[in-house]
Amino acid sequence: MSNDFIAFVQSKYIYVPFFLWFGIQLFKLIYDLFTTKKFNFKRIMGAGGMPSSHSAVVVSLATLIGKYEGVNSPIFALSFILAAVVMYDACGIRRAAGKQATLLNKLIETPGLTGVQVSEKLVEVLGHTPVEVFVGALIGLVVGVIV
Repeated sequence: MSNDFIAFVQSKYIYVPFFLWFGIQLFKLIYDLFTTKKFNFKRIMGAGGMPSSHSAVVVSLATLIGKYEGVNSPIFALSFILAAVVMYDACGIRRAAGKQATLLNKLIETPGLTGVQVSEKLVEVLGHTPVEVFVGALIGLVVGVIV
């Protein structure tokens, strides 16, 4: 293996957000298994649910960058703005798209209302509530400060 690849994999800016994302998604999978009594592997890669892994990842990255590169650095500004955009998207646009998917799925399933044949349902869990985003961001902040 090349030294560049090893340095990439060993970078805290890479492995901390990655393992944080994986841990949160694994938590969601296990929580879903206990609450529904069904194993849903899609939860490991799926969006939505408590807490927001997207928010945790971007906030942990911004926190690490602020801690080690300085809050006055251009890269911190970039990571901070990226975190804000991701969190806004998670509880705004993607959440609205999930609500629309729920409504469309109900319309399609209503007998006699539409003649549309659908092979699969639209994904309904796309976004997050503001609380899910806040908890994910809080987890990301704590992890970034601790590491």
